[in-house]
Amino acid sequence: MADEKRHEMSRLSSQICNQISSVFSKPTEPYPPPLDLLVTELTGVSRRSARVFLHGVGREGLMLKAFAMRLFHLGLSSHLVSDMTTPPISSSDLLIASAGPGGFSTVDAICSVAKSSGAKVVLITAQPETGSCVKHATDVCYVPAQTMASDGGGETEKGERPLLPMGSVYEGALFVLFEMVVYKLGEVLGESPESIRCRHTNLE
Repeated sequence: MADEKRHEMSRLSSQICNQISSVFSKPTEPYPPPLDLLVTELTGVSRRSARVFLHGVGREGLMLKAFAMRLFHLGLSSHLVSDMTTPPISSSDLLIASAGPGGFSTVDAICSVAKSSGAKVVLITAQPETGSCVKHATDVCYVPAQTMASDGGGETEKGERPLLPMGSVYEGALFVLFEMVVYKLGEVLGESPESIRCRHTNLE
């Protein structure tokens, strides 16, 4: 019984990881590769001693919170839009916002404020052609993954229960993308594992 359970977990985890990793084999043209875009923009933030602000809603927002923490560990001035201690955004700063289905009213509003303040706005989305947030974006980070808006109503083409429902593929892809960015950005900025670890909170 224990062997069967381990086999089932191994099978399901492989299927889930394969489904998420397949997102990164899809073409993104005419938009730049998402990894290159984010590393370039965040390197610029570091070089000019600017700040990066991050915003998303729901599970997308959770992925961005985790990303914001690692950016801080890499030495960037990283802020979540929803935090009480978030400073005002300025023209030298960068906003990274996520709207998988292309638009949310709150994300639209935040992007609009950042743009009107002269800041760069990178919008991460799976639907750049139809979303309402794109008009505020300086650059589009296209992640071609399934979202709740494109999940076919909850069933596969064969009428089966999906392995990853609603926006789980997109959200999982965000986590993986952000881990790739952290790895590559750490190389570019010359951050060692020790320097990253020393910025971790001790208030735990």
